[in-house]
Amino acid sequence: MIGQTITSEKFTPESGARFSSVPTSNSLRPFITAGTSPSIDEWEDYVLLIDSRALGRECLSKSLADCDSALHIITVGSLDEWQMRGMETLPSAILFMIGGRKVSDTDISAKICALAERFQTSPVIVGADGDELPQLLHALECGARGYIPSSVGIKVAAEALALARAGGVFVPASSLLAAKEAITANAAPRNDLLDGMFTPREVVVAEGLRRGKANKIIAYEMDLCESTVKVHVRNIMKKLNATNRTEVAFKMRELVR
Repeated sequence: MIGQTITSEKFTPESGARFSSVPTSNSLRPFITAGTSPSIDEWEDYVLLIDSRALGRECLSKSLADCDSALHIITVGSLDEWQMRGMETLPSAILFMIGGRKVSDTDISAKICALAERFQTSPVIVGADGDELPQLLHALECGARGYIPSSVGIKVAAEALALARAGGVFVPASSLLAAKEAITANAAPRNDLLDGMFTPREVVVAEGLRRGKANKIIAYEMDLCESTVKVHVRNIMKKLNATNRTEVAFKMRELVR
């Protein structure tokens, strides 16, 4: 796919859409545009969709084009592939899909930073399977101008692209609700008894137990190892003279009243 060139064009009489195909190892890959647009390499306004998964990027590209007929999309498997094509015009936006990977993964963070640095005038939007608040914030810290989780619909994704291209920053509502919940939890009133009974970290862990959160979730939110959280849980159970997590939650509710 690297070093590919446009070799043929096909027209569909029923829709008028043009399919420009480029050779791959065993098939032709279509790029769909509306009407009688110029050839791909002459587009002055297009979105660059980067996704290492061929089927995923082609399905997403077609869905976005169906949602917004004026949206021109070029799909590639990597930034290197785009560079090998020798495009003369920079994209108006870059949609970088990471699938089930985490933004906090070293290589993913490096790629987002590299894209933001390479395309300083083009907003970078990250697409991922999850909508965890820490991952979203990390993406923004790396220079992304938006974060699209797979939980949103294609119309929302198209609107997120339009917002980023207009200079805005898209943040999913689910992440904002998670942020509100985290702020509420951290701002929960603590009486002197709690402060005298637990260490600051134990107070946070105990609050998580009171809210019914699993150790894995508490560890993720506190940026701790799950084994460390388990130690805190054992200490909390000992201090409350509780035999299980349910009893801890019950006693914590009584303490914070």
